[in-house]
Amino acid sequence: MTGVRCTDRSRRARRRRARRRRRRRILISLIVIFVALCGVGGYFLVSHFHTEEDLVAAYEQEYYNQAYFRSDLYATDLCVVDPDASDAGPVDTGTLTSAALFDVDKAQADAAYHVFDQVYPASTTKIMTALLAIENSSMDDEVTIGVHADSTQSFSYDEATIGLKEGDTIRMEDLLYGLLLYSGNDAAVAIAEHVAGDMDSFAQMMNEKAEDLMATQTHFVNAHGLHDESHYTTAYDLYLIFNECIKQDEFVKIISTDKYTAEVKGEDGEVRRIELEPSNLYATGEADKPTGATVIGGKTGTTSQAGNCLILLDENDSGEPYISVIMGADTKELLYENMTALVDEISE
Repeated sequence: MTGVRCTDRSRRARRRRARRRRRRRILISLIVIFVALCGVGGYFLVSHFHTEEDLVAAYEQEYYNQAYFRSDLYATDLCVVDPDASDAGPVDTGTLTSAALFDVDKAQADAAYHVFDQVYPASTTKIMTALLAIENSSMDDEVTIGVHADSTQSFSYDEATIGLKEGDTIRMEDLLYGLLLYSGNDAAVAIAEHVAGDMDSFAQMMNEKAEDLMATQTHFVNAHGLHDESHYTTAYDLYLIFNECIKQDEFVKIISTDKYTAEVKGEDGEVRRIELEPSNLYATGEADKPTGATVIGGKTGTTSQAGNCLILLDENDSGEPYISVIMGADTKELLYENMTALVDEISE
């Protein structure tokens, strides 16, 4: 009996020691977890409330006065016009909708009359069409004419075309001369379909480009400018677009050309030549040229809703560029009289 009691006591003692060891391990584990949590929390608190300032200070000390990104603000080289400006210069405001003269290098408007009023652009639209064509195609691209660009099927007799026919092939450069010099609506459609696949997709590209250029009061629905109530702009937005166009050497070369011969290959393989002359009357000699500056070239636009419109690149005697705009003139004669008076201001 005595031996049994000794064995029971020994077992109970071992169990008590085992329980104490388990409690110690649990306690030690809890202490370790507590310390770890305190460390993480302390690190968070210190990094959030203290070392963030230290890191910023260290970064500034290391990188202060070092340029890792440099970019001029887009508008620094653009003419900024007061929305309430109504300085018409020498133009007869009773005969037009809006007018402006912009000194490109000085980024200032020498005249600005109703430049933010909504107007219909008519064929001045084609400056945007040309810009997208130059940016998104090669001048040597061979363009095949579809039915929508066929001058005999898709346009009325009084809508300017260069005589394209379905199945014709023509180089993009020739299309651009037909677009900008002669204001061919068929050329505009051919360019739109070649660049974007269809007119709606091209119009979307036009609107996206207008937005990029900050021409935010402009909305295009086609590449040629034939009238649509949803197709509009302002004189100032046209300036923004034209200002981008004249950065393209190909564009300036085309608008400054007196005449051009385009070649078109018919579906039957026959090649025909199309003689193209500018639509602006300064280039054709039908209007007296200004004496205050040299007219380099530009784009006309006329519909019954838009009136008579003209945007020009001009240069003074020192070769400094100006952009002049007349929108909505009552007649062609008044358009050129007002434009001449405006451009003559350059020399004064």
